[in-house]
Amino acid sequence: MPDLAASVSPAPSPAPATLDASPDASLDVQLSHELATLDDAGLRRRLRPLTRVAGAELRAADGVTLLDFASNDYLGLAADPRPAAAAAELLAREGLGAGAARLISGDHPAHHALEEALAALKGTPRALLFSSGWAANAGALPALAGREDAIYADALNHASLIDGARLSRATVRVFPHGDLAALDGMLHEDASRFRRRWIVVEGVYSMDGDLCPLDALVAIARAHGAFTYVDDAHATGVLGPDGRGSAAHWGVTVDVTVGTLGKALGTAGAFVAGSAALCDLLLHRARSFVFTTGTPPALAAATLHALAVAHDEPWRRTRVRAVAARLRAGLAAMGRPAPGAPDGHVVPVPVGDPRATLAVGEALRARGYLVGAIRPPTVPPGGSRLRVSASAAHTDAQVDGLLAALAETL
Repeated sequence: MPDLAASVSPAPSPAPATLDASPDASLDVQLSHELATLDDAGLRRRLRPLTRVAGAELRAADGVTLLDFASNDYLGLAADPRPAAAAAELLAREGLGAGAARLISGDHPAHHALEEALAALKGTPRALLFSSGWAANAGALPALAGREDAIYADALNHASLIDGARLSRATVRVFPHGDLAALDGMLHEDASRFRRRWIVVEGVYSMDGDLCPLDALVAIARAHGAFTYVDDAHATGVLGPDGRGSAAHWGVTVDVTVGTLGKALGTAGAFVAGSAALCDLLLHRARSFVFTTGTPPALAAATLHALAVAHDEPWRRTRVRAVAARLRAGLAAMGRPAPGAPDGHVVPVPVGDPRATLAVGEALRARGYLVGAIRPPTVPPGGSRLRVSASAAHTDAQVDGLLAALAETL
């Protein structure tokens, strides 16, 4: 699913003192007032272009080289030339665009080949491609749940899951993060109240880096006749045997899995995996699938090749865990232990105050390290943090350099 981690902002400027936010003011004046409010709170964001050089190296617009500890390129495939070559071959032969929605004339053999490979990865009968993780969740949840249904959502679910639940018009009950006892109690209270009950969680939480214990969660779901919906954006390609994700890691089967292609696999897009009936229903009812142009076939070809590389080079999964463990051990040694699994590849460093978080992010950038300075609304108020991402592309020397820079700036 997309983060704001790669767009660390410069220090906010002071808010203008005399902006007129009254209803009679012009639209630009009103919007400028809202932007000034974001400035005041240290929450203003700006785009800062970067180009990928090689490995974990990025180049900023001013020519400065930065080491990337902010992206979700967990397996180091984003700059790998082999998926790019697969895309280039199809581009040269057929061009770029699908030309239409897949249900019209935009369906391509490359889409089907990729969907078959993704279904095999997840151990499901079918998979269906979407343009992004947000589109997958915003389309699948309303297609599967409605006014007669209930969604039980973890409090730290990604924004796309929150939006999908809202769009569904189902009754939404939020349980405290990771509190399966509270979830069990809610399901017990609501017995026989709804047509279908969906438990919606993330396999690996994108900002905290902890894992949802799917073995216990699936047991609770089965005890109450509920269905499971797992956003596996940050686990697909990394966690479980052959990178199959959270369900394989825990040795369970879930009803719906959402995965993204722009994180560990280094391309773009997303998919929903599950039964044949599930994917066929989504093909009819998921509005974000029906009413959008199909994924560029060349992108599907690139992703199919990235899947093959990830399968053939298991050292990448081993390496990302080793990098994560080294980062976490270094943080613990400086008295800043990171929450989450001991080798979890999302490594949060809590700071708390958004301005302080931004200042540390800028200090790290000045030392040549790009780290996500994460602030509300991406995280709850008071939860601002650095989000350090481990990648198979990182060397030990790069990790140690970042740890030294963190020791100087925190």
